[in-house]
Amino acid sequence: MRYSAVLVLAALAGILAPLPSTRFALAEGKATRPDIMSVKDIRPGMKGYGLTVFEGTKPERFDVEVIGVLDNFQPRQELVLIKTRHPRLDVAKVVAGMSGSPIFINNKMIGAYAYGWSFGSEPVAGVTPIRNMLDELMRPLPDFIQGWPLKGLPKANNDRRSTLNWRRPNFSDDQYGGLVKYDLLRHAGEVAARTPFAVQSALAPVATPLLVGGLNPGAVDLAKKLLSPMGLEPLQAGGSGTTDPTAPEHYENGSAIGVELIRGDMSAMGLGTVTRVEGNRLVAFGHPMMQSGVTALPTSLGRVLWFLASDMRSFKIGMPVRSLGALVNDRQASIVVSETAKAPLIPVTMNIKGVPGAPHTKWQFEVSHEKFMTPAFMSVALGNALQATASERQDVSWSATSRLKVRGYGDVTLEDFGVAIGGTPEAQDFIRSNLVDAVGGLLNNPWEPVVIERADMQIELRFAREILRLRGVELFDPQVEAGNPARIRLTLVPYVGPAVTRVVSIPIPAHLAGQSVELRIGPGYEEERDVADPENVPELIRNLENPVYPPKSIVITYKDGASAVSYKGRVAKTLPPGALDAIRPTTSSLAPDAFRSEAHVVVDIGKYVVGRDRVSVTVKPVLR
Repeated sequence: MRYSAVLVLAALAGILAPLPSTRFALAEGKATRPDIMSVKDIRPGMKGYGLTVFEGTKPERFDVEVIGVLDNFQPRQELVLIKTRHPRLDVAKVVAGMSGSPIFINNKMIGAYAYGWSFGSEPVAGVTPIRNMLDELMRPLPDFIQGWPLKGLPKANNDRRSTLNWRRPNFSDDQYGGLVKYDLLRHAGEVAARTPFAVQSALAPVATPLLVGGLNPGAVDLAKKLLSPMGLEPLQAGGSGTTDPTAPEHYENGSAIGVELIRGDMSAMGLGTVTRVEGNRLVAFGHPMMQSGVTALPTSLGRVLWFLASDMRSFKIGMPVRSLGALVNDRQASIVVSETAKAPLIPVTMNIKGVPGAPHTKWQFEVSHEKFMTPAFMSVALGNALQATASERQDVSWSATSRLKVRGYGDVTLEDFGVAIGGTPEAQDFIRSNLVDAVGGLLNNPWEPVVIERADMQIELRFAREILRLRGVELFDPQVEAGNPARIRLTLVPYVGPAVTRVVSIPIPAHLAGQSVELRIGPGYEEERDVADPENVPELIRNLENPVYPPKSIVITYKDGASAVSYKGRVAKTLPPGALDAIRPTTSSLAPDAFRSEAHVVVDIGKYVVGRDRVSVTVKPVLR
């Protein structure tokens, strides 16, 4: 099994109870039941009915008529074409959120309403055969699922002495942005490419409406950018919902089911329909949600408020009314949900300072514990909270301190900062935050499952443009004696007021005699520290905690010509001659990675600096 399928599993609390063996038998490798109809027995013109929730929580009937059967529509899976008849469907045609609605012929279930055409002018849909869905229901879950938290999670190595950051990969790794740095946008592209929704065709799975509540337009746009290629259509047509004591306590065939990806002060729920309930498990949707295989996402009973008709794709508007169970398998023919499973959620808080009089400065929500959804919705929610509290057209300087609680590894402290010219940072500005990068990197690491227990961010805003622009660099002496420092003058221009200058002395090693040395000058927050590649989670955490030089500084960098190596999470620089040959093993390929080191001179400025420059100084040769 691929490691990526293992990571999110860890989270189930309440092992799925197996169905009694008397409930089903196997026929030619496919599940069968006395109350289902095989595709081979379906004929054009047959009439029957379907079940779905049109309003509230109670399923209602709609009429159907079989058009025909498409053989091998999906790998080893047929598709039954039907026409639907109902006053609301005559207007709405194909409806997102009806995915999974069970279809019956002669009072026998034939499958789930699951496919449709965009811009269709008549109510024609495709039905996934129920036998394919029951095959997914019968798939055993891996035997290492032992509830939440993870069973047998290794003890942490709590050595925190090193603060080295990721530098470069030891090898080519194409997994979600590689080992160098987690990239949420690239991860989104990787996930989208692996879903059936990435291929645009005339007949496609009915998109799962992702009903969002508590999000501003900018956050909704970011959610669309990240999720639409996967068949999840974020729609500002949902609410957080609360537990309704009058709501049903269990799912039934045709009831509305929601997959909750975030809930609390903000919410996002994928809405669909239950196809068939058997014992404490059920199948729904009739197509994958993201085709992520074994997973653990919280589910809930849903309430439908309205069918919104659209020429492109109609959809249900609704909200969760009772949290119940978890999505445990996401496959080609269906999703599988267990009422008794409990999926993990990561509590997240955001406390905003520096906005006097704002009515809401503390935000609380829970994000699903999933390799892609967690960093995606964390970036959406944090940016949304900041915009809702402090949306301004003014320049904003901000700094944030975040703490991740990682099971077995304690707290990880992260710093974020920036200057937003012309307005408060938005949701998209948090995509590349250190917090989101750390969450994505930890959940997608290639060594072991990681459990994030909570995340907290405290952010402080200052409505000022706290930046200096690097106007230029002046070299005092174009030539220096070997072993003597080079001196430069930095000219820095503030947003308002006169320019300021700083004189900096840069030590130049004597062994660079006779060479031209290029000095590169840039902001500290753009200069990554020299680090060794992480080889385990503790090393990864150390790298994440201190990724760059002080943000409010200028760093002068030059190649000092010295040898350096990285090995087992550590970097050794300025090695003496012959040292690399001495430490390189002759009987093993597990050798240190050698590279030419660079010298860094850090100058504290007290404000963020923008701009880069470079100058060259000649080191006079030593006369003998």
